[in-house]
Amino acid sequence: MSSKLQKTIARQQEKIASGAYYEAHQQLRVIASRYVKAGDWGSAIDVLFHGAVSLLREGHGGSGGDLGCYLLEVYGKGEVSPSKDEKARVLMLLRAFPCGEPTKKKFVTQMIAWSCRHGEYPNGDPELHHAAGSVFAEEQEPYEAERHLAFGTKDSPELLANVEYEWYTQDDSHTAALYAARAIFPYLLMSNLRSANKAHLVFTTRLTTNKSSLSVQEVSAPSFETRIYPSLPLLNFLTLLLPAAQRGSADIYKQLVKHYTVHIKELGIWDDALAQIGEIYFGIRIPRQGNPLFEMMGSMMGFGGPRPPEPKIRKAEPSPPAAVDLD
Repeated sequence: MSSKLQKTIARQQEKIASGAYYEAHQQLRVIASRYVKAGDWGSAIDVLFHGAVSLLREGHGGSGGDLGCYLLEVYGKGEVSPSKDEKARVLMLLRAFPCGEPTKKKFVTQMIAWSCRHGEYPNGDPELHHAAGSVFAEEQEPYEAERHLAFGTKDSPELLANVEYEWYTQDDSHTAALYAARAIFPYLLMSNLRSANKAHLVFTTRLTTNKSSLSVQEVSAPSFETRIYPSLPLLNFLTLLLPAAQRGSADIYKQLVKHYTVHIKELGIWDDALAQIGEIYFGIRIPRQGNPLFEMMGSMMGFGGPRPPEPKIRKAEPSPPAAVDLD
């Protein structure tokens, strides 16, 4: 960074510190635009980054967020790749946003889009996804958190399972499987069986630990050991689905689905996800229309059903299913 640029940034930071937020915001945009027109991407990035950080730290999320979004536009125009240093800048901005700031979601959307276009991951950089999911989890926005944690790092399944479990605690006790599935299905649909197993383990461990009145049976078989919940048949289905996916036997999958058909049909929102899982792991082909990957990922979090209501007022439908004895 040249001494001239350093002085320019320092002057604007002094204005922000003195409370001249609007003036600094406008001047930073003008200065950055001049560098953009000259093709001086590095200088534009420095101006926008330091200006955005200063405004965000002063609690001016709208102005700081605007400069942050402009920074991501410059990354795109300059074809800047998500290197370690650039990701560090972006993550610093993300964490500087005030809680609940509306422009944060726009910033995150542009951040992931930038990493898709100019990075090595078609679905977005996992570190950026995990960071975004973590921020939304802290702010108790489960819809936003799960959208990103599904594409995150090896640490994301534990966090996603905890997000879903906390959400579940605001609902009726018999709805456990609905929330567990929101942590398990996304990973299964992306052929990430290891993360699906991790999410299941975290969710069921918390369930067993915190629900002392819940009846639990330990089941041992030659190939695996697991817990079964007599009052939660759909959670048992998810529990048995994971080792079945590992084995890849279509006959076992069909038997499993048949055994729990009444409860799956009564729930009525897992059909699309289970059809996809049947094809991915068990070779059971389903009819295709349009772009299957786009459709799968676009509806993944809804699993083919309508968007559930907001967490704190949500009452799951249908009424609690009856228990099913395992064969």
